[in-house]
Amino acid sequence: MTTIRAGARGAAVLTLAWLQSVAIVGQTQLASVTALRCTFSNGAAGTWRRDGSIDASVNTPKLILLFESIDPDEGTAKQRSGSMLSDIVVKQTGGYLNFMQSFRSGALYTTTVFDKETSPGKFKAVHSRHEYFTIPVPGATSSPEQYYGECEVRNDAKK
Repeated sequence: MTTIRAGARGAAVLTLAWLQSVAIVGQTQLASVTALRCTFSNGAAGTWRRDGSIDASVNTPKLILLFESIDPDEGTAKQRSGSMLSDIVVKQTGGYLNFMQSFRSGALYTTTVFDKETSPGKFKAVHSRHEYFTIPVPGATSSPEQYYGECEVRNDAKK
């Protein structure tokens, strides 16, 4: 009987410790962010050749994404492109802040900001574009791409 009680107490202690760690993980530096300016300076693109083999290349783009009105509790955010704002989905889980934009054409863009600073107020980030056109379109995303960079907290941006 003593062994069962000790085992139950041990399980209760472990459960409480786990619940406390889950609560701490949810309280990241990204939890209160309302606006970000993301700069991506390294990337890779992939495509399929006519024979079905895969081709990939590394590139050095200068991609800047602006996110505003970030509200993970509501699951909403806006992405600014010039003077246009697009509604997008946002989800904050643990040390990840994820943005998802799905287009009517079927393309999916995702941006993940990691709760890992590169310098004060700037966080590691990755942006992926899942899109494919049989014939490349100059100046547009024509094949899957992934970009690497950082996002700067800009809570002073318009909401």
